[in-house]
Amino acid sequence: MQETLLQQGLDITLFGMGIVFSFLLLLVIGTGIMSRIIARNFPEAEPVAPTRPSAQGDEARLRAIAKAAIEQHRKRRQ
Repeated sequence: MQETLLQQGLDITLFGMGIVFSFLLLLVIGTGIMSRIIARNFPEAEPVAPTRPSAQGDEARLRAIAKAAIEQHRKRRQ
């Protein structure tokens, strides 16, 4: 049985694409399983939100920094 060259090329192409698709599918499944294992055994600590009083202190600090930067800029321009 003699197949045409075009038919052989198509067979090889589909076979190669099937192998690559299978490998990528296994890779995605394996990565998902590993992610679940890591998340279950090593959970991340939840970040703590800053309280409101420190936000006011930060605002005053930022204003002082901005004021000093403006003064320094004006001194350089003179």
